[in-house]
Amino acid sequence: MRALWLAWLFVVATPSYHERRLYEELMRDYNVLERPVENHKQAVSVKLKVSLQQIIDVDEKNQVVNVNALGLDYDVDSNFDSGLSDKYAGNSGNKIIILTEYSFWFYNTGKISWVPPGIFKISCKIDIKWFPFDEQVCFLKFGSWTYDGDKFDLQPAEGGFDISEYLENGEWALPLTTVSRNVKRYDCCDEPYLDLTFYLHLRRRTLYYGFNLIMPCILTTMMTLLGFTLPPDAGEKITLRELI
Repeated sequence: MRALWLAWLFVVATPSYHERRLYEELMRDYNVLERPVENHKQAVSVKLKVSLQQIIDVDEKNQVVNVNALGLDYDVDSNFDSGLSDKYAGNSGNKIIILTEYSFWFYNTGKISWVPPGIFKISCKIDIKWFPFDEQVCFLKFGSWTYDGDKFDLQPAEGGFDISEYLENGEWALPLTTVSRNVKRYDCCDEPYLDLTFYLHLRRRTLYYGFNLIMPCILTTMMTLLGFTLPPDAGEKITLRELI
């Protein structure tokens, strides 16, 4: 019985042992400012994807749109040792997972993914001139001020704006999402700076406003015009005016 108990403890403790070795050996003397490249002239390739889950609120007064995104998916092609899976976990061909404040997924192919959840506040110029038949275009922009395009190659990932898990909003429809990659040069610097812009094309749903705003206004206008067709001394005209 004691042998079985010790064997059970050994099996349970084994994953923690490999994870501890991974932390201690890989993170020893680790500098967050170092880029994962062998040649310092080489750019780090980063592919970015935004997974949109929900449009929480559109604040027309403050020109702010709140969205819930499942995460930002960074796929980094780094010089990751392909033998680490055998060395630390004995699971060749599978991914290695490091759990910190967020989840970083290290693959033995050199790919690294980071998927943090978050609620984003988007500043958006909202034009309500054609309310309630208005359409708005808002965007999320991601880039780096630390590294220029020669050191940081930012590309949209496949399915760059993922709406497969999107929960429909009752007031706003999302007919279109697009992604654009921009290269910008500033007067201060010769190097290019890259950013990815994720556009949300919003269209207000008019059915609710049609029944609760437009139709009552039309009926009220028609009844007002009808009142002018009645004789001035007709009692129905007074009743109609009171009804309106």
